[in-house]
Parts: sequence; structure tokens; C-alpha cells
Amino acid sequence: MEKKLFISDPIVIVEDDADDQYFIRMLCEKLGVTSELLFFDDGVKALHYLQTTQKKIFLILSDINMPMMNGLELRRRIQADETLRKKSIPFIFLSTAARQKDVDEAYDLTVQGFFVKASQLSEMEATLELILRYWAKCKHPNSF
Repeated sequence: MEKKLFISDPIVIVEDDADDQYFIRMLCEKLGVTSELLFFDDGVKALHYLQTTQKKIFLILSDINMPMMNGLELRRRIQADETLRKKSIPFIFLSTAARQKDVDEAYDLTVQGFFVKASQLSEMEATLELILRYWAKCKHPNSF
């Protein structure tokens, strides 16, 4: 019997690839994720949502390479916004590739993780489960 991942707050997913959005949604359903999944196809839309919502966000899962505003710029803007920075929303990169330059910059921007999208669905499922279970258990300023 599958164990549900009871997460009450929404998960913001910033991903421009429709196939990747589909797989993330499907895998979250398979993992029994109970929270709302909010998909944005660029950083501009995600940032606007984060700046205007009253909802408490569980975590942000973001790709790096996207049109309009990439994931690194999104993280930079969140860090520059005092209100968003104080919310301490965990920010995780899930990208197709991990270049040293991007990983270094991501951690300079104090992200809480950088993962590469797996080519096998079973590996991708394991990665998502690891991320979500970790943050469901972890205590941090946004978890109260």
C-alpha cells in the first residue's frame, strides 16, 4: 500500500517544458502528494504569484533554463525581495543539466538543493520523493 505524502501547503513548480510538467504531476500523484501543485512556465509569472499570494508555499521547485526569466534570476529576485526572503520558502533546482557555473551560482544564491532531472521515470520518482519527504520532515522558518 502506498503511503501518502501529506503536505498541506502548495508546491510551486517553475518549469517551461510541458512534458516535464506532465511527468512531475504524474509522479507526484503516484507518490500520493496531497498538496496543490502550481505550475508556472517562466520565472516572471512565478515571481508575480509569490509576491501576490497570501498562501503559505511548501517549496519552490524550479528549472534553470526558461524564457522571460530563468531560474537563477528568479532566485535572485526572491532574495532581493525582503518580504519573500523572510518567508524562507525552500528553493530547489531541478534542471536538465548541472554545469559547474550554474551550481556555484545557485548555491551563492543560497538554494537548498540542486538536482538533475533523471532520464528514467523511476529515478525521477526517487528524486522527487527524496526532496518532498525531506522538506516535509525538515524544520525551517517557513515550516511553522
